[in-house]
Amino acid sequence: MLSRETIVEKKKLGIAALTMINIFAVVLVVIGLVEVMRMTGKASLSVTVLGSEGVELDVGEVTPERKVELKENETLYNGKAYALNEDLVTVLVMGIDKETVTKVGGQSWEADEAGGYAGGQADALFLLLINPHNKNVYVIAINRNSMAEIDVFDEEGNYQGIFTKQIALQHGYGDGKEESCLRQVKAVSRMFHGIPIHAYAAVSMDAIPELNDVVGGITVEVLDDIIYPEYDMDLHQGETVTLYGDKAYWYVRLRNENIFNSNELRLQRQKQYLTTFAAEAKNQSVADIRVAIELYQTVRKYMVTDIDLNTFTYMATEYIGYDFDIENMYSLQGEAVQGNQFEEFYVDDAALQELIIELFYEPLEVAYAAAAKKNRYLPENHISGLI
Repeated sequence: MLSRETIVEKKKLGIAALTMINIFAVVLVVIGLVEVMRMTGKASLSVTVLGSEGVELDVGEVTPERKVELKENETLYNGKAYALNEDLVTVLVMGIDKETVTKVGGQSWEADEAGGYAGGQADALFLLLINPHNKNVYVIAINRNSMAEIDVFDEEGNYQGIFTKQIALQHGYGDGKEESCLRQVKAVSRMFHGIPIHAYAAVSMDAIPELNDVVGGITVEVLDDIIYPEYDMDLHQGETVTLYGDKAYWYVRLRNENIFNSNELRLQRQKQYLTTFAAEAKNQSVADIRVAIELYQTVRKYMVTDIDLNTFTYMATEYIGYDFDIENMYSLQGEAVQGNQFEEFYVDDAALQELIIELFYEPLEVAYAAAAKKNRYLPENHISGLI
C-alpha cells in the first residue's frame, strides 16, 4: 500500500505535469494564431490597391531581328527584356499636414468630429519598397511639388477631370480618409507609369513628437539653418542635436519659403530623419518587440491605413531583419521652377523610368530563376532570344 506521503507527491507531480501541458497548449495556440495572422497579412499584401494594369516604359530601339514575346508584367527597356518583381511589396506613406487643408478655390476645410483631416495635403510622400529577393528595404522620396496628373473634384464632389498640379494636392480632393488615400495612391501609381502599390498609410504629422519620443529621441546633424524663434527653433547647419517632442516635428515640417526650392531642403531633412528614426526603431524593436507594438499603437491613433493588425504582424515579423540605410534612399530627379503662384517641380521622366527599372524590375533571366525557386513554371523557351 502506498504511503500518504507518496500519494501526495504523485498528486503534486500530476498537477505539475498538467500545468506544463496546459502552458504548452496555450503557447501552441498563440503561435498558431500568430501564424494565421501572418498568413492572412501576407495574403493581403499580395493584392494591389492600384497599378499593375500594364506599366508603360520607353522600349528603346527594337529591330525586327530582336524577337521577344513579352508576357504580362514584362517590358522592354532600352532593348532589354525585364519582368516586374512580383514579390516586391510597395507601400505609399503619406505625411498629412492639417495646416494645409484646402478646398478648390482656397476655401478652408475644418477637421470633422471624428478627428479626420479632410482634404489635408500630402506634404510628405514616400514609396516604401520591400524586396524579399535581396532582403532590402528601399524608400523613394517624392517631392510634394512634383507636377503630375491628378483627379480634380469640385466642392460638391463632382469629377472635373484630370489636371496637371502639384501631386501633394491630390489627397485634398477627398474626404481625408480612405477616399483621399485611394486617390493619392492612384495619382502616384499613374506618375510611376502604373507600378503596383499594395498598401497605403496616411499619417498626420502630429504623430511625429510622440513617435519620436517612444524611441527616446533622434540625434541628427542639422542639414540647414532652422531659425524660428516663434517655434523655439534655433538650429544651425552642421551642429549635432538630439530632437525631442515638438522639435522633431518642426525639424521635418518647417521650411524657409523665402528661399527658392526650399521644399527640396526640407525633403532632405525628412529623408535624413526617416532613415535615422527607422534604424533606431528597428534596433530597439529587435531587442524588445514591445517597442514595435508601442510604435504601432501610437501611430494608429494618427493614421488612416489599409494595413490591419494581421498585415502589421506579418510585416513586423517578416521584414524586421531587412537592410535599410541611407544608401537605400532615393529622390526623384528633376527641375524646380517658380510657377505663377507656387513652386513647381518637373520630374525628369527618363531618370524616373531608369529608377523604375532598377527598383521594380529584374532582368528576365533573373526573374525566371526567382520564379523557378518558388515553383512558378515558366517555359524555358520563354527566355530564348533575350536581348
